[in-house]
Amino acid sequence: MLHIHINKVLHGSQGEMSLEVNLDINEGEFVVLMGESGAGKTTLLRVLAGLEKSEGSIRVEGKSWKEMSPQKREIGFVFQDYALFENMSVKENLLFVRKDKALAEKLLTLTELTALSSRNVKSLSGGQKQRVSLCRAMMNRPKLLLMDEPLSALDANMRKRLQSEIAKLHSAFGTTTIMVSHDTEASYALADRIIVLSQGKVIQDGKKEDILQKKTTVTYALKE
Repeated sequence: MLHIHINKVLHGSQGEMSLEVNLDINEGEFVVLMGESGAGKTTLLRVLAGLEKSEGSIRVEGKSWKEMSPQKREIGFVFQDYALFENMSVKENLLFVRKDKALAEKLLTLTELTALSSRNVKSLSGGQKQRVSLCRAMMNRPKLLLMDEPLSALDANMRKRLQSEIAKLHSAFGTTTIMVSHDTEASYALADRIIVLSQGKVIQDGKKEDILQKKTTVTYALKE
């Protein structure tokens, strides 16, 4: 169980606002965060990762993460800009996180990257880089996988492919996953639960079948 009870003052395009989130997320659940730009979605991920401070508490399986460094939190983070080491090969990027060749090979196989394992990541397409970023995030077998719009820069075919690979990894590792997305189709395919933020507050929270039928959510999802 992930318990989130945080408060953080943000300075957005519409002035000062407070990010106030009080949620319980079950182990192994796939949650998609939606909402207009500036709603606080990415900030929430960064707070969970320990990259930004907040008031309140974050507890995982009864253990407080509030004062824990990012390195000690059992997380994987897939950033929008990939954040790969471009002087390394695909496999070296994975092994930099953890010297576990068997796990690296398993991840590369699951994401169909084995043939590219010795390639320098600079030579890869955007979709290939995002798949490498996803594999690297899984190298520590994280309790919590955080993804910030991993599909946003991809064409339609690559979005569907990566969407399938995200689902495979989530199922294979049983990781609790929180993904920020504006993509209603991918959100419906992947999510167990959808949470909509507006101006730092949770305004909708429920099963995907219920939330995505509401016109307000679709409107928020499509806003950039």
